[in-house]
Amino acid sequence: MERLRPRDRQMFSGFTKGEIAKMEKLIEESGEQLLDRDFCQKVTKRFNRSSGRAGKPVIKWMEVYDWFESRLQDFPKIEKRMSEIPKACPSNKTQESSQGPEGKKKPDLSELEFEARSSKDGAWYDVAMFLTHRFLSSGEAEVRVRFVGFGAEEDEWVNIKQAVRERSVPLEHSECQKVKAGDLVLCFQERRDQAIYYDAHIVEVQRRMHDIRGCRCLFLIRYDHDSTEEKVRLRRLCRRPAHQF
Repeated sequence: MERLRPRDRQMFSGFTKGEIAKMEKLIEESGEQLLDRDFCQKVTKRFNRSSGRAGKPVIKWMEVYDWFESRLQDFPKIEKRMSEIPKACPSNKTQESSQGPEGKKKPDLSELEFEARSSKDGAWYDVAMFLTHRFLSSGEAEVRVRFVGFGAEEDEWVNIKQAVRERSVPLEHSECQKVKAGDLVLCFQERRDQAIYYDAHIVEVQRRMHDIRGCRCLFLIRYDHDSTEEKVRLRRLCRRPAHQF
């Protein structure tokens, strides 16, 4: 098998959606063979002879090679992440226990739980299951998620880098002193017609004496999605984990 050395060149962006779908399938089926010159030439010839390429520029075999090479650089990373992401997560964010003492060993990746941001409302929801993944023509990777408490009809494709992260952790009363202005938090927004989690930043903290009910401090937060502000109690806030996936 003749394997070519990587070259620094402009990526060809004129592949059709059908051609990209076929190449993505070949990635899953053919492995290292993808970077063989003869293999790339056969794929190129097949594309140029197809009806979908009629009226479009002729593809060169090196353009197919470059596309495969670019995807193979990212594919192991995505495959690794997909294999490490647990298939199911507990259903209720309020049942999440807080993180242990500082210095505690980072948990095994198989124990991590995740949340994903919905493109429909910009809110974060707990992930019940990761179903599959795909590469876009831009090179970005997406994963199809099923949200906790929702059926298959609400499944969504979300960007792995921008809209999937380790699940936020509810703050305990004893942790209120750690919350400071400028901190990113996940806030439970309660409205007459909805109650969901949005990213927000702490604007100001009004410290108050704790009583038998726990923390009585007030936190002025500003929601990231619409810049509105609201004063909330600690029980409505979740913090980002100390370690990141």
